[in-house]
Amino acid sequence: MSTLSFNLRTAPTEVLDLSALIPSKLAQLSLGDVARVALGSVPDAPLAGDVFDIAGTPGDTIVISGGSPFLDYVGAGLDGGTIMVGGPVGAYAGRGMKSGKITISGDAGAYLASTATGGLIHVKGSAGDFLGGTRPGDRFGLLGGTVLVDGSVGQRAGERMRRGVVVAKGKFGPAAGSRMVGGTLWTEAGFGARPGPLLRRGTLIGPSVDELLPTFADCGRVDPVILRILSRYIAETLGPLAPKALPATVRKLAGDRATIGKGEILLTA
Repeated sequence: MSTLSFNLRTAPTEVLDLSALIPSKLAQLSLGDVARVALGSVPDAPLAGDVFDIAGTPGDTIVISGGSPFLDYVGAGLDGGTIMVGGPVGAYAGRGMKSGKITISGDAGAYLASTATGGLIHVKGSAGDFLGGTRPGDRFGLLGGTVLVDGSVGQRAGERMRRGVVVAKGKFGPAAGSRMVGGTLWTEAGFGARPGPLLRRGTLIGPSVDELLPTFADCGRVDPVILRILSRYIAETLGPLAPKALPATVRKLAGDRATIGKGEILLTA
């Protein structure tokens, strides 16, 4: 395994676009060429060598030592290999990601994994607003893959999410699953106020809800087979990081009946 290391020299004071720093774009470059990669598309964008001390061999693994909330688009468009960040990152990490793995040791900013279609993202801290959500101009948010957040998640996670699984060991903020059309949000700690506004399809799983929208119908206790399948999939994907298997029966809340109402909130407690 070849590893290319980027050591942050000083804490940045302006936003940097790190979308160019993925293994497939750097694999055939010399260290000198890597140092000349622009961190952004504007004419005066800083070069990688101006911001980082660069060492190692270009290959399938990139290690970024020293994180910052000003590091945007970390792993954006990742199509294989591994990116590891030793600290926090800014917005749009893993945006449009297709495959591979991103590990973030600190917090992640807004729009984590937006429009991603595959791969695995592990955030060891918390995640900001609109995880797996849409930004202006996007038709859908998360389109596939798996996201694991060890901490909490901001508001409106899964905005117009279509596929994929997001697992949070902490709590989801208000309006999780907003306008969601598919996929799964799973929390071990519960949902904030009014999850699932205009939820069309998809599944929200957790032990509790702070405040439920009046447009959800209580369907009582159910025993959906899909939960056993989901538990096995997450156990296989996350290994020892996976949450405990889901219980055999859950309380189902169907909605949002303000729209087609084919989504569901499954309460595990």
